[in-house]
Amino acid sequence: MSRTLGQQHVPDILDCLAQLSNDEVPTPPKLARAMLDLLPTTVWSDPEIKWLDPFCKSGVFLREIAARLLEGLSAWEPDFNERREHIYQNMLFGASITEMTGIVARRTLYCSRDASGDHSIVRFDDEAGNLPYVPSKHEFVSGKCRQCKAPQDIERGDQRENYAYSFIHGAYPTEEMKDMKFDVVVGNPPYQIDSDGNTRTMPVYQLFVQRAIGMDPRYVLMITPSRWFAGGLGLAEFRAQILSDRRMKRLVDYRVEKDAFPGVNINGGVNYFLWDREHNGPCLVSHAPAGGKVGDPEARYLDEFDLLIRQSEAVAILRKVRSHNEPTFESNVSSRKPFDFDTNFHGSD
Repeated sequence: MSRTLGQQHVPDILDCLAQLSNDEVPTPPKLARAMLDLLPTTVWSDPEIKWLDPFCKSGVFLREIAARLLEGLSAWEPDFNERREHIYQNMLFGASITEMTGIVARRTLYCSRDASGDHSIVRFDDEAGNLPYVPSKHEFVSGKCRQCKAPQDIERGDQRENYAYSFIHGAYPTEEMKDMKFDVVVGNPPYQIDSDGNTRTMPVYQLFVQRAIGMDPRYVLMITPSRWFAGGLGLAEFRAQILSDRRMKRLVDYRVEKDAFPGVNINGGVNYFLWDREHNGPCLVSHAPAGGKVGDPEARYLDEFDLLIRQSEAVAILRKVRSHNEPTFESNVSSRKPFDFDTNFHGSD
C-alpha cells in the first residue's frame, strides 16, 4: 500500500507490476479495493469467515483482505499479534497460477517467499503457507482437454508451463481441504488459453466463475472480460446462466479496459461482479464510460434481453420500442444475407 514516510511518498510496489502474459494480468490495488467495497461491512468483523483466492498472481486481494480484517477484528481480539496469527493461519487461503506468481504472492502476503522462514510475518510449518502452487494436468480426449477444452499442443514438456490451472482441473482445493467450507471466493482469474500453432485463443475465465459458484460459498467476487455480455467463443451457455441467476447482486462494467487495467489490452472492456447466495432479485448495474467515473447503479434483471445491454439509455429506448409489440427487424433481415445481399464482398466495387 502506498504510504508517506516523513515528506517522502513511497509507492505501492503492486502498482508497478506489468502484465506477464495473457493469463497473468495483475490487479491494480485501487481496483482490488473497489471490488472489496461491494461486500457487506459485516464480513470484516467476523472471525469465522474463510476467504479464498484460488488464482493468485500478485497476492493483492489477500493482502487487502488482511488489512481490513486486522482493523475489523480489533474488538474481537485486541492483541495485534494474536489477531494477525488467527487471520493468516485460519482465514486466508489461496493458490497461485504458476510457481513464479506463488513466490510473488507469498512475498506480498507474508513478506517472504518462504512462509516457514524467519522473515515471514506469520510462521507456517510449510514454506508455501496457505498459498501454494498446486500443479495439475490436462485430461485430453480426442485432442482436447475435457475440463478446459485446450488443444493437446498446449503440452510442451515438463519444463514449461502447461496452463492446467488447479482450480478448474480438480487439484485445488486439495484433498486435505475437502471438508473446508469457504465463505468468500474472490479474485481475478486467467482469461484465456493460447496454444502453439493455434490461431484462436480459448476463453477460460467462465470456467473459474462456474467452479466458484459451484462451491456454494456465501459470496463470489470476481473480475472478468466483458465479452460474455454479447458474444465470445463458447460463452453462450455461460451468458445464459449468469444473466438468469438472481443471485447476481452487483455488476460494475468498464467499457474501456485501460480505465481499470492501465497498460493492458482487453478487447470489449472488463467488469467485476458480486454474486450473493442469499440474494434473489434484480442486479444493481453500474457503468464507467470511456475515461469516466463509475456511474450510479441501476436495478435491472440481467435476463430482460438475450444480451446484456451496457448503456442504461439504450435499455430505456429498447423497452419503449418493444412496448409497441411491432415486428422486429430480425424477422425481416437475415444476419447472413442482409437485404438479400451476400456478405462476402470482394474488390472495391
